[in-house]
Amino acid sequence: MSEPEAFDRLVARVRACRLCEAHLPLGPRPVLQASPRSRLLIVSQAPGRKVHDTGIPFNDVSGDRLREWLGVDKATFYDAGRIAIVPMGFCFPGTGKDGDLPPRPECAPTWHPLLLPCLTQVRLTLAIGQYAQAGLLGERRGRTLTDTVLAWREHLARGVLPLPHPSPRNRLWLTRNPWFEAELLPELRRQTGLALR
Repeated sequence: MSEPEAFDRLVARVRACRLCEAHLPLGPRPVLQASPRSRLLIVSQAPGRKVHDTGIPFNDVSGDRLREWLGVDKATFYDAGRIAIVPMGFCFPGTGKDGDLPPRPECAPTWHPLLLPCLTQVRLTLAIGQYAQAGLLGERRGRTLTDTVLAWREHLARGVLPLPHPSPRNRLWLTRNPWFEAELLPELRRQTGLALR
């Protein structure tokens, strides 16, 4: 079996996963996008309700903002040969009193060790939100999401760029942290362009 065939088989296994079925209010529908040729890796939290309904990652207002941040169009964003989207949880975890629940804890430990080593062409990884930052940065992350994102230069030197989630719920964070749009976003667009060349 060729490497692409083996990878396609692995992705099919992820999409057929039922590990957390008993805990998912809408049932399992793993959503991801990846190819062994992907140059940019986006690790986010877990799909929201709209993404669950469509099966398309970041097919919502958060995705619109993320594409704007990256400076890429939809065709580029949804080209798995260029961009991989591998969240911490592949299924919609349900909603709590403060928004969507955290990603299921079983997902990333089960699938990331199999998927991420296959993404050998990745030049830049985006850690979007606190759960992705905890999973990818571990002890190197800051005490808060703001502390982690403020240290973006240090993390970028290791190939990981931490970002807040592009959700409309984070408008207040963006207002309180104008340095994000002034300093980090131009570098994010530059690094994205370099990764996708």
